[in-house]
Amino acid sequence: MSGIYSRFVSCLSALSLTAVLAPAALAQCGISTKLVKPAAWLPQLNHAQLQGALDDHDNQKNFGPSIVGMWHVVFNAQTMNDAPFSGQIDNSVVVWHSDGTEIMNSSRPAQDGNFCLGVWTQTGPRSYYLNHIPWQGNDTENAPGGIGNPQGGAQLTEKVVLSLDGNSYTGSFKLVAYGPAGSVAVTFTGTISATRITVDTPFKDLLQ
Repeated sequence: MSGIYSRFVSCLSALSLTAVLAPAALAQCGISTKLVKPAAWLPQLNHAQLQGALDDHDNQKNFGPSIVGMWHVVFNAQTMNDAPFSGQIDNSVVVWHSDGTEIMNSSRPAQDGNFCLGVWTQTGPRSYYLNHIPWQGNDTENAPGGIGNPQGGAQLTEKVVLSLDGNSYTGSFKLVAYGPAGSVAVTFTGTISATRITVDTPFKDLLQ
């Protein structure tokens, strides 16, 4: 009996000194290693480590502040059909959605097509790429019954960088407008400046 007791005490001592190697130690004592779970030793610590890993992953994925939200965006052209040009070609309200889509309400006349849609992706720390597809409005002047003739559309691409505080972004754009048959009608390139719209933003701040 004393021999069995001595071996039992020895086994327990080994377990207490080799907690990190618990599965192997328990197997020597005839206890199933399936019962050994790391969370059973220090569940609170294990949860904190796991949560920290998840937080680090989210930070790496999001690269800091998010561009999601509503923005006042101004487009200043620098070229037109590859020739030097200077002028503001749009003043708009833009919403970037968390699902990777975007919508723009342009200050252009409604009959010209002042709502358009896009998709975006994050390309690096606070940097984004947007592919925006507007349809132009219909030509009602030369159409019977005032319904209008199809006018084609455009492609607007943007490369922008969000500020450190997440309240503004700047970048460049290229706009290519197409006729109904797909021929290029006009191209613009230039710069973008945007300011985040909040619940406190007055309308007068959009008048530029």
